[in-house]
Amino acid sequence: MKFLSASQFLLTTLVVKVAVVAVLATMLVRFRQFRRILLTEQRAWRERLVFAAAFGLPLCGGVTARLLLDYNASDLSLAGPFLTGLIAGPYAGAIVGVLVGAPALIAGELIALPFAVGCGFSGGGLREICPKEAIWRFSPMFFADLHRYAWQMVSRLRFDWLVVLLAAPVGLELLRLGLGLRFGEHLFHMQPPNVWLAVVVVASTVMCVAIPIKIWNTARIEHRLQEQEKLLLAARLEALSNQINPHFLFNTLTSISSLIRSQPDTARTLILKLSRMLRRLLRSGEQFVTLREELASIDEYLDIETARFGPTLAVEKEISADSLELIMPSMLLQPLVENSIKHGLARKVGGGRVTIRSRRSGEHAIIEVADNGAGMTAGAAGDSGNGGNGGIGLRNVDERLRVIYGENYHLRFESTPGEGTCARIRIPLVDAPRPAAMQAVGK
Repeated sequence: MKFLSASQFLLTTLVVKVAVVAVLATMLVRFRQFRRILLTEQRAWRERLVFAAAFGLPLCGGVTARLLLDYNASDLSLAGPFLTGLIAGPYAGAIVGVLVGAPALIAGELIALPFAVGCGFSGGGLREICPKEAIWRFSPMFFADLHRYAWQMVSRLRFDWLVVLLAAPVGLELLRLGLGLRFGEHLFHMQPPNVWLAVVVVASTVMCVAIPIKIWNTARIEHRLQEQEKLLLAARLEALSNQINPHFLFNTLTSISSLIRSQPDTARTLILKLSRMLRRLLRSGEQFVTLREELASIDEYLDIETARFGPTLAVEKEISADSLELIMPSMLLQPLVENSIKHGLARKVGGGRVTIRSRRSGEHAIIEVADNGAGMTAGAAGDSGNGGNGGIGLRNVDERLRVIYGENYHLRFESTPGEGTCARIRIPLVDAPRPAAMQAVGK
């Protein structure tokens, strides 16, 4: 039983045809290599061949499905070569034309191959003379503003490439309908029973060209936005890193200046240690280091503070061995240790102790810097953004955690007045890659 009339069946076929090309364009743009080809306008021959093969082989399968299964909606022998030529150039369009025209030629459609190749060269020719950004502005929504573009061309005598891009597939579809009427079975076409359906057939061909361009252009814009976000993130991290170094230098020089008159030899030793530490920081310039390297940097800083405080400052480390190769932002622990010494132990009578701990917890690493100093009040403990004791250093640590890992990662404090303070950070587990020689030994 036939549930659809001839007109309804034609309309259904055209809708499915547009859906097929939309699905194909969406699937292709998910592949990284195909997406990378879309990002540049100057493509090597290898990239053009990859584009032609990636787009042309599925279209060839669609033509084969039409011939074997009488499934007309999968035939994109006009829009496919034209679109390929428009994006990748005339020769890529001609290659796709050969791919879609060869099965039809074998089946006896003698005009199919030259017509498909001609569509590829037509799209490629437009690409050679048309501004590239005009091609990417060609979208399905162009029909809504067609009257405005036409009025601008007539009233201002200004040539608009979008109208030309629209006229090209329209003219090719009208040519195919005319050749179909003249040569019959030698060229596949969807013959509409009336003028209105002829307009729908032509419009569907335009949509088969415009929809993939819209999908691919959206992917290009998203990629550019991601690249800009990465550059912005890198610039923000660089600014935060540049902020922490002068802060650390100012505090350390302040500590040394207090010893110049009373303990000049100790001050001279601290200056030498500080110069070595600054030289290492300037030499490395890395945003991320392993926990092992960060602890080595902390040792250099603690050498300076130990020389200042003497034996009254004790430092303990409870570092889990499986966390030493953890990747973390550089200079993240130094402000925490400095805060413990400056605000926790400096006001404490007698000896003080700073404890650095690290451990794995599921898919995260927990790093703590604790002291047995004066502690903070309940209102000052909590997030670093709420407690003002730490100043620039702690705010910098908290902001770097949020920028790098997201809003769920931040600096927390637990403190008891008179007993001490514990600063805790939680970061995702990312281990440094092992050298090949070490991997071979491990095996």
